[in-house]
Amino acid sequence: MKIAYLVNQYPKTSHSFIRREIVGLEACGIPVTRFSIRSLQSELVDEADQQEFEKTRYILGEGAIRLLTALLHVALTRPLRVLQTAWLALTVGWKSDRGVLLHLVYLVEACVLLHWCLEASIDHIHVHFGTNSATVAMLCQGLGGPAYSFTVHGPEEFDKPDAIALTQKIQRAAFVVAVSSFGKSQLSRWCGYKQWSKIHIVRCGVDELFLAQTGVPIPKQPRFVCVGRLSEQKGHLLLIEAASQLAAEGLQFKLVLVGDGPLRSQIETLITHLNLENHIEITGWASNEEVKRQMLAAQAMVMPSFAEGLPVVIMEALALARPVISTYIAGIPELVESDKCGWLVPSGSVEELVAAMRTALQTPVETLEQMGKAGVERVARYHNATQEASQLATLIESYCRP
Repeated sequence: MKIAYLVNQYPKTSHSFIRREIVGLEACGIPVTRFSIRSLQSELVDEADQQEFEKTRYILGEGAIRLLTALLHVALTRPLRVLQTAWLALTVGWKSDRGVLLHLVYLVEACVLLHWCLEASIDHIHVHFGTNSATVAMLCQGLGGPAYSFTVHGPEEFDKPDAIALTQKIQRAAFVVAVSSFGKSQLSRWCGYKQWSKIHIVRCGVDELFLAQTGVPIPKQPRFVCVGRLSEQKGHLLLIEAASQLAAEGLQFKLVLVGDGPLRSQIETLITHLNLENHIEITGWASNEEVKRQMLAAQAMVMPSFAEGLPVVIMEALALARPVISTYIAGIPELVESDKCGWLVPSGSVEELVAAMRTALQTPVETLEQMGKAGVERVARYHNATQEASQLATLIESYCRP
């Protein structure tokens, strides 16, 4: 059996979990062909991502002439399917936030994908994220391509299910994957009861880089780390406010923000305005090794998200025996147990976030280490990348074997 992965942007700095999943599937004896809509090579900092780039084919990298040639070929050889699928693209595009024209572009991309799948004898396509890449896979299937499945992470898919035709994608898919029980519940909201049996939970996982890490003691220096894209949903601005209050109380600490994104300039401005330059540092994007180093240098990870699926960086921090401060949203409470391996606070509450960070700073290192050990046990039990990939492999085989 041959399968292909399709992702809008792959590899990507924040998508190491997809790379781990692919490696896990291949270890199960399922060869995986990598397809992506577009390339982000200029942003890659991790050597493993660079290696994945060399293994990946990019649809938009084909250029306009090849894209149109693919459309013409499919139109001549499968005219009825092209008309039917064009109508599907128009129907979905009319209700979307991206418009009809862009969905016709997705149809052209689907023609390229169809050609590649036929060329490589692909039996099944698995997609990560239920947005435009899932649309391309659905249109490819409409043209006569292989069956598809897709993993939904959230929160984007749950924020605009009608705009991305989530219900239709679930109906047409062989099966659908959620990364948490919360995610499964949200998918169940947007499909009929008869479709529920095709929704399965396969959690994102961490690999040996984190799971096999020998115990590194929690440092005595008061230090937090926050890893993630600098965007509104991660709650960075609220975190800066919390840091300002802690600094005003005279507490000594360092907060390291690992990542980059559209909110960086606004965050830097707020740091300057609140005179927090001695407390807060922004590193920009980092490799897996650098992320691990920053986590090990911290006493705790903090992620005050407003909207999430289930952040992989929380799994990574717990795997490295670092307690986590996060929020009571989405799938996070399924992993972080408050007062056992970290602290959970109401999303959007700066007062509760300040209280949790203050508690972490005042907690003896010995207690933090006990919490860290509890986190290691939870991640090893529920988020081992090899085990989760094996579960996905079983799903693919059960749904897609002739």
